[in-house]
Amino acid sequence: MWQPGEVVALRGVYNQRVSYIQSAVVVQDKPEEVALAVLPGAECFAPEGYINGKHGPSGQWDRWGEYEKGDWKMQRYAWHTNRLLILLQPEKYYASYYFWQANKNRFLCYYINFQLPFRRSELGFDSFDLELDIVIEPTYEWSWKDVDDYQRGIECGVIHTEWVQAIDAAKQEIFDKLEKRAYPYDGAWLDWMPDSNWSPPTLPQNWDKI
Repeated sequence: MWQPGEVVALRGVYNQRVSYIQSAVVVQDKPEEVALAVLPGAECFAPEGYINGKHGPSGQWDRWGEYEKGDWKMQRYAWHTNRLLILLQPEKYYASYYFWQANKNRFLCYYINFQLPFRRSELGFDSFDLELDIVIEPTYEWSWKDVDDYQRGIECGVIHTEWVQAIDAAKQEIFDKLEKRAYPYDGAWLDWMPDSNWSPPTLPQNWDKI
């Protein structure tokens, strides 16, 4: 188990290759839940198409096409603007995020990231982002995000049928929790602040080795 304050790699892995990686600081590591902080300045790598396409002038990125061909190239960048708290629970097909605007310590939203259940690695934690997300405002109004990208992943076969079935079950679990304002969407972590001694994390050596 990792100790609070240790730096880990949070990786997306597809076909035994890193498809995305963030450096994160361990807040807690317990059998029932892992909590990780991503701070402004954290070292990250993502496919060039994600950085220069999806978040670039065109707003376009053929993620699933790159994955099918296996020809994506990774590019370094630094996380900025927002502070994240990422909550991972074993066997869940989603992660729960708290988003804050870092410079004002202003809570922005809860965020559900649908992904494969995490696995532990020597460097931290591995999963695979399935693109579909839910954004939940502080008022508990919510909206879907990247639905079309998720559907394209299903259609091209990168997202497997059993994953879709697991996500459908996870959706009901999440909406039940939201209706009841149950953990972790009950504000339990709203007052959490990172240790003032923590610096923006950097990635360990050999982060791209599976």
